[in-house]
Amino acid sequence: MSKKFRPSNLGESKIVSKIALSKELERRNAISAIADGHDLLSNYIAMKLVENNLVETSNKNSLQEQIGFCLEKLIHAEDFDVDYQIAPFRNIVSDPHAVSLYVTAFVIEKLINHKDTIDIYGTDEEIYTCVHRQVMKYLSQK
Repeated sequence: MSKKFRPSNLGESKIVSKIALSKELERRNAISAIADGHDLLSNYIAMKLVENNLVETSNKNSLQEQIGFCLEKLIHAEDFDVDYQIAPFRNIVSDPHAVSLYVTAFVIEKLINHKDTIDIYGTDEEIYTCVHRQVMKYLSQK
């Protein structure tokens, strides 16, 4: 259930509105930046997940493809669908990045059931941190 905000004055209302708007703009900009080259980002993420021994797979290319499909789905998803996917993982870190959280949720919930995935190791926070570093690295290049 969402929290009701009842500002005591107009100034507070404007500040809260600007904060919410800036977060939404940041989220949309990140998703649109990923649309340009999600294949490269999926390669970064898959490679680091395997290197850090967080995902054990019999086929690294298949892992990269699955993460690529996840990013493609994110690019075309409605806001509600994204929020629904990341809802169980919002409390992993204090200020989560929407793209990193979406990919983390995919790895934890969906990738484990893929035929080429042997096992997923580490905590949710470790997986998020690994994914987040690669997302930030990719977005800083844009």
